[in-house]
Amino acid sequence: MENLNRRDVLKFSSGLGLMALGVSAAPAVTSASPPAASGVMLCRDAWGARPARAGGRPHTIDRMTIHHSAVALPDNRQIAARLRQHQRYHQDDKGWVDIAYHAAVDREGNIFALRDPAIAGDTATDYDTTGHFLVLCEGNFDEETVTDAQLNGAALVFAWATKQFGITTATLASHREVTPVTSCPGGDLEAHLVSGDLKRRIDDLLASGFALNPVCGAQAERIVAAIQAGR
Repeated sequence: MENLNRRDVLKFSSGLGLMALGVSAAPAVTSASPPAASGVMLCRDAWGARPARAGGRPHTIDRMTIHHSAVALPDNRQIAARLRQHQRYHQDDKGWVDIAYHAAVDREGNIFALRDPAIAGDTATDYDTTGHFLVLCEGNFDEETVTDAQLNGAALVFAWATKQFGITTATLASHREVTPVTSCPGGDLEAHLVSGDLKRRIDDLLASGFALNPVCGAQAERIVAAIQAGR
């Protein structure tokens, strides 16, 4: 794959669109910019992932679900460290085989590969994650405003999932939609789901064409180093 510069990596665009449970008087949300047609997904080694443990539940993905971490990320330079922290907690404290989610998107729209999508994710709440492609938007969107770049990154990885797994945007849901005992993915992000914004962005990508390519090795390490340096 040809080299991508920093500007290319950050040009992710998306928007969230879903009906959610327990949300009243959600504000109207419109897309601030069109989804980017291409981007990269940074491999696990780039953020310093541990190996996954043996086991887990093999599954076939047939739907898509979005989460937030419920912890603010005021400094995006810390994203790689934050993902490592999630993985340590999920493996060491929760006893799960790996970090709970299949992909993550940071505040600048960078997309990170997490758990092997062939293995069902994990959740501390009461829903069966079998069949769900889980995407984490890093941050606490009960307190923070989701950025347009982050929405765009989420749309791009969800568009990729529809093609990769042969599913449709009609399967898109938020965590609180599949189990109403949680406020995840936070009020601000949920508003984009309720308004249909994310689904519209994904549908726009599917209609116009897009590419999401894995980037691994030295090239991915350089991109993560640039993120950590704030460039």
